[in-house]
Amino acid sequence: MNIVLLSGGSGKRLWPLSNEIRSKQFIKIFKTKATTSGDAESYESMVQRVYRQIKAVDADADVTIATSKSQVSAIHNQVGLDVGISVEPCRRDTFPAIALATAYLHDVKGIDKDEAVVVCPVDPYVDHSYFECIKELYEAAINNTENLVLMGIEPTYPSEKYGYIKPIQNAEVCGWGFTEKPTEEKAKEYIAAGALWNGGVFAYKLRYVLEKSKELLGTCSYAELFSNYANLKKISFDYAVVEQETSIAVLRYSGTWKDIGTWNTLTEAMEDEVIGRGTLGQRTDNVHIVNELNLPILAMGLKDVVIAASPDGILVSSEDTADKIKPYVDAIDQQIMFAEKSWGSYQVIDVEKDSMTIKVTLNPGHRMNYHSHEKRDEIWNVIRGTGKTVVDGMEQSVKAGDVITMSAGCKHTVIAESELQLIEVQLGTDISVADKKKYELD
Repeated sequence: MNIVLLSGGSGKRLWPLSNEIRSKQFIKIFKTKATTSGDAESYESMVQRVYRQIKAVDADADVTIATSKSQVSAIHNQVGLDVGISVEPCRRDTFPAIALATAYLHDVKGIDKDEAVVVCPVDPYVDHSYFECIKELYEAAINNTENLVLMGIEPTYPSEKYGYIKPIQNAEVCGWGFTEKPTEEKAKEYIAAGALWNGGVFAYKLRYVLEKSKELLGTCSYAELFSNYANLKKISFDYAVVEQETSIAVLRYSGTWKDIGTWNTLTEAMEDEVIGRGTLGQRTDNVHIVNELNLPILAMGLKDVVIAASPDGILVSSEDTADKIKPYVDAIDQQIMFAEKSWGSYQVIDVEKDSMTIKVTLNPGHRMNYHSHEKRDEIWNVIRGTGKTVVDGMEQSVKAGDVITMSAGCKHTVIAESELQLIEVQLGTDISVADKKKYELD
């Protein structure tokens, strides 16, 4: 089974846990089952949960994630290097993203044009039956004569947040129609007439979208689409393809399905009221704490409130207004304070005029890029684990307590044997992420 997961998001609606690098799908908030009774509680993110669920249904599933360059490191960090990644050079809406991913499957991964693929979001909160339905979608796309096979989600209430797939049956037409987000009253009418939520899940043979890409974007070549991506039409897949197509089949899904995009919907899916260091004191009702800081949070005398704390900031909000935070977050001018990379993660501890202090964690067997800086010196203080450094070609084993100094212009990297933590102090009058030059490491 071939699956493309669409991974986007600007990281604003679940601030401060999400940011421009760590979108909502990378927040580790869902409790995982302990492997033994003595294991500590652990949590997984949306992308980890969805990837695990796919592999539980089809261990041989070929998964490709369509995403921006800024998310690639976090994806590799959380689900490993086996997953395929179709990188979007910039944002051009869902049709160019899906066309590029389809061309990637054919041109780069060598998947035949008559093979099928299922496209779905990377971040639904669903159960096992959702992926059983996806498997049925995949098989239907291979065996049916229709060009598109859609998943229609049975609605549980008249939502204004989703588009609807409506059955159409009259003397002239027997098929399906599509609507954008309706009013609540219209949604009630649609549901009474048998309409389904459009969850953005569909399957097709590669040939179909490659031909659509050539028709609407002028090419179906991966190389041409990628190099000219910024100039492609900015158009949604629903509008460009789904709403224009008459050859469509729809499969119903009636299991668990939640679109977790706000603090209100996220807290509904949380198994624990408190994640991290937090205490709910007297007279609290429906209060949730998510704390990524090593500081205690105490909540008392509160009702229907979410408290979230991370290196990027602290949010205290009633749950019914937490979905309105975006304009306030847009007004906050601050650099990214935490990010996951393919080799581990980093957290900014302190920022001064001529210095920056960062806590770096490297996963076992991983390393930073071999690089140099022209405008700053760096000092590494190893606080945990073992590994080795390479400084201007010279290797040196390091352990907790060791200090390594690199002057401006010096090539350097660090390689972790065990999990390796260090405090990096950057010193210079112009500290910038742009001041970095990469080199090949022998």
